[in-house]
Amino acid sequence: MEVAGKYDYVIVGAGTAGCVLANRLTRDPNVSVLLIEAGAKDDYIWIHIPVGYLYCINNPRTDWLYRTEADIGLNNRSLIYPRGKVLGGSSSINGMIYMRGQARDYDQWAALTGDDHWRWENVLPVFKKSEDHYNGATAFHGAGGEWRVEKQRLSWQILDAFRDAAAETGIPKVDDFNQGDNEGVGYFDVNQKRGIRWNASKAFLRTAVRRGNLEIMTGCHVKRLQINDGAQGKECNGVEFTGGGKEWSAEATKEVLLCAGAVGSPHILQFSGIGPAALLQQHQIPVLVDAPGVGENLQDHLQIRMGFKVKGVKTLNMMTSTWLGKMKIGLEYMWSRSGPMSMAPSQLGAFAKSDASQKTANLEYHVQPLSLEKFGDPLHNFPAFTASVCNLRPTSRGHIRLASGDPLAAPKITLNYLATEADRKVAAASVLLTRKIAAAPALQKYAPEEFLPGLKFQTEAELIRAAGDVGTTIFHPVGTCMMGKVGDKLAVVDSKLRVIGVNKLRVVDASIMPTITSGNTNSPTVMIAEMAAKFILEKTDK
Repeated sequence: MEVAGKYDYVIVGAGTAGCVLANRLTRDPNVSVLLIEAGAKDDYIWIHIPVGYLYCINNPRTDWLYRTEADIGLNNRSLIYPRGKVLGGSSSINGMIYMRGQARDYDQWAALTGDDHWRWENVLPVFKKSEDHYNGATAFHGAGGEWRVEKQRLSWQILDAFRDAAAETGIPKVDDFNQGDNEGVGYFDVNQKRGIRWNASKAFLRTAVRRGNLEIMTGCHVKRLQINDGAQGKECNGVEFTGGGKEWSAEATKEVLLCAGAVGSPHILQFSGIGPAALLQQHQIPVLVDAPGVGENLQDHLQIRMGFKVKGVKTLNMMTSTWLGKMKIGLEYMWSRSGPMSMAPSQLGAFAKSDASQKTANLEYHVQPLSLEKFGDPLHNFPAFTASVCNLRPTSRGHIRLASGDPLAAPKITLNYLATEADRKVAAASVLLTRKIAAAPALQKYAPEEFLPGLKFQTEAELIRAAGDVGTTIFHPVGTCMMGKVGDKLAVVDSKLRVIGVNKLRVVDASIMPTITSGNTNSPTVMIAEMAAKFILEKTDK
């Protein structure tokens, strides 16, 4: 086995959280850090052109190519389940939407963990620390940080009409979704810089690599953590990984920081002997720590995609239907870094309540000036828009589990979408609300006609079946290494993100969320990593 060396910190995964941690820890010139990434460098051109997500998702160069287990709630369908396999992780292939969630999300984390560090009033300054907001520093936003936030560089008449229609149904127009209560309708802010994707690698690694105390190894797949008996119990002293056709090991004198994401982190823990004992024994893995919560508590936002044909208005479907149209789009991007090639997958957003009993918005819309049957298919040959709506606070729970005794094999990903009566009722209500918006006066001049899932679905039972037909992931898996109080059977890490039962080991990524945030999950992951760096560097673990 080749020895990569001895470092103060070994970070597993150069996704969003790993990039942030590498930056923050290497600010001290006396600290050495090894960052291990299974993917390649982020030098693929389609990573950086915003519309290039179409060529990055389901591409082995940038995506792990996971698939979910067939899901009863989705009428026995299996889904592609994109996760970034490249420097920057999923921030290199995602929708670029800058979203924090709601104040209630973080106050709930604080209550569940018993730690006020996670209250909204305390995470807000952490969000602001890394932010570089186009409006400059305000009470809610930061300036001068690494994480660039900009307005989108185009708008659409059909989306403006949807915004007006939503307002006519009681969803207020807003300009900022990130002040703690995101109810309203408006254009999303995005992680871009002058029309180019701004991923975590650009934001946090470019500076860090120039400091001389960070080593990055790409194309290296971590197989397991090295867990030994220490003076105060079990401790993690390093990692074992493959790369370049060789077997490697690296030693961490201070800590190993597991940042492999909501799919990768529990998978690595399980192969390292930390997980549900029965599962590990099934695959002949010695049980070092019986941790029933590892891989459990998987949450995701299921989007119900509703498509509407329209008349007399421009949509991307028709703009891309000819070579001349495609050429105009390309020239506009080359000339001004604007136009459809600069757009995030979803431009307009809305947050609403599925019913009056909700204290805060529990639905999120992603509205697009385009339509297609499913991801990867060509756009339809008629003008249309898509309004995808997700339940922000699902009660269904899935899990990540070993598929075999091979650490390089993909895990089993089971979502259990729409497994609860509450989730099914919200799904049906969200379809009805979308129809109400489409029927509002502001959209009528474009004669919207629902074709997906279609007006033949009317009763609650029919709407639930339709949700199973058209529902798909919006790529927000969290919760599989849940943060909680020591003694909570499902808690994997404590409130300082230390793995319960193993010293010198933390998990730092979206897997630690006890409950999913009310919105897109990438920027909350930046905040989680900032908070972890604070715990480590300020010695606030006690």
